[in-house]
Amino acid sequence: MKEEVKRILKMVEEGKIDVDKASELIDAINKSANAQPIITAKNLDKMLKVRVLSATKDTVNVNVPVKFLKAIGNAVNNIKIPGISDEDGIDIKMIMEAIDSGLEGKIVEVKSGNGDIIEVSIE
Repeated sequence: MKEEVKRILKMVEEGKIDVDKASELIDAINKSANAQPIITAKNLDKMLKVRVLSATKDTVNVNVPVKFLKAIGNAVNNIKIPGISDEDGIDIKMIMEAIDSGLEGKIVEVKSGNGDIIEVSIE
C-alpha cells in the first residue's frame, strides 16, 4: 500500500492529477486495505475510458468494459499506455481496486507540451 501512495503523490507532483483526486485515490486504497473489495453488478457495468486528443486533431477513444478487465485478471496489470508514462504505464490493478471501491469519474488527465491531452476515466 505504501508504494501505491507514493505513486499517487508522484502523479500530483508531476501535475497528472490534482490534490482532490489524489485524496480520493488514497482513501480508496485505505478502504481496500481494510475491507474486502465490494464487487457489485453496478461496478461491473462500468467502463474504463481512455481519450487521446492530439494537437494535430487525431482522436483516440478506447472504452474497455470492467467486466472484460475482471475476466482477464492479472494480465491487465502490465498494460502500458504510450504518452502517459512510457516507463511505468498505468497501474491497472490500482484502477481496478478503485473501481471496486466505487470510485468514478476522471482519474488521470495529462496535457503535454505540444498540446496533446490524455484522459482516463471510470464511468
